[in-house]
Amino acid sequence: MAVRIFLYLIAGIVALFLAAGLVWTVFSDELLAWYFVPDAPLEVLEPMPESEYAAADMWLIRPDIANPASDWLPDNYVDHADVDHDADEIVVEETVAAATPESNRIPVFYVLPTTYLDSDRWNAPLRSPAALERQRLFASSQASVFNEIGEVWAPLYRQAVIGAFMTERRESEVSLHYAYQDVEAAFDYFLSQIGEDRPFILAGHSQGALHLLTLLREHIAGTDAQGRIAAAYIIGWPISVEADLPALPLPPCETARSSNCIFAFQSFADPADPHQVRRIYDETTGYTGAARRETSLLCVNPLTGTRDGAAAADANIGALIPDGNMENATLEPSRIPARCDDQGLLVIGQPPEGYDRYVLPGNNYHVFDFLLFWANLREDVARRTAAFEAAQREAA
Repeated sequence: MAVRIFLYLIAGIVALFLAAGLVWTVFSDELLAWYFVPDAPLEVLEPMPESEYAAADMWLIRPDIANPASDWLPDNYVDHADVDHDADEIVVEETVAAATPESNRIPVFYVLPTTYLDSDRWNAPLRSPAALERQRLFASSQASVFNEIGEVWAPLYRQAVIGAFMTERRESEVSLHYAYQDVEAAFDYFLSQIGEDRPFILAGHSQGALHLLTLLREHIAGTDAQGRIAAAYIIGWPISVEADLPALPLPPCETARSSNCIFAFQSFADPADPHQVRRIYDETTGYTGAARRETSLLCVNPLTGTRDGAAAADANIGALIPDGNMENATLEPSRIPARCDDQGLLVIGQPPEGYDRYVLPGNNYHVFDFLLFWANLREDVARRTAAFEAAQREAA
């Protein structure tokens, strides 16, 4: 099953390489905009009431759904409790990140990236068969990072379609707002189910990361939920250190044991050419109201767990890499280094083998943000959560 899941994942990545990456890399290309930007009128969507998310079919993943995509693990991954393994298996070392007792497991609210690639509407339907398959595939490689620390909740939402990121038309802004409203309603239901005092983790990628930033600013800031966030993994969406961070309710994760903080990065190989990203980023206004032009991106290095850190490849305990025939996936250690450069890009050295066909222009490894550091992210979540719980005990 794991082999089959990963093969499907790669197939999904191919499609997303051609579409989701266009958000940043070919924004001004008229032909692609013509192809992806909907010409249909914007459908008015009524806000989704929180009560709708009581239904299991409003979720891709939640604790009462059997065989969730988030349970996927690579074939050669071995839990650190299992010491009887052969040389081809990767064991995540036991640290303060040791397995969390069942009674202390921390729930994870995970928001999916863009998976609807058609241009027949501005907001995706909740249950498009093609989009649902892509959602399952991405959840298997991204949300699986969190499956040891606690149960994962991943709502379906009427996400903005890929073409909404390729135009300045009013419909784009409105479609993103509609998508966010669904995420907010799902989050409120999530909070109602996990208990009013229970800590939790936020996680999202690409469009999902954008909606989590909005959730932090507009819905969580100033509430009791703000102090219950063990960490917020806001990956694959640019956050300006100067123009965005001061307006967000959580600080960046400065050290490997920081908690109640924001963990963010965007992956590029050498030579990194982010001009396609910067071209869009530099024309926008940050959450503080200041221009983002010439500001740096927030970068927390997943190999060190520190802000603006650097580490050689031997610090990478397991990148998720497909084989040459795209028939399987394994964790391979010591393959991929990472450093946060002066711009705030996470640079992974020379382009690594195994990803060539899916890299975006400018050596942008956006599609692979989670895969490149899968085992390190898994350990980071557990370590940061343990630090959060320790801080709570000290404050009690």
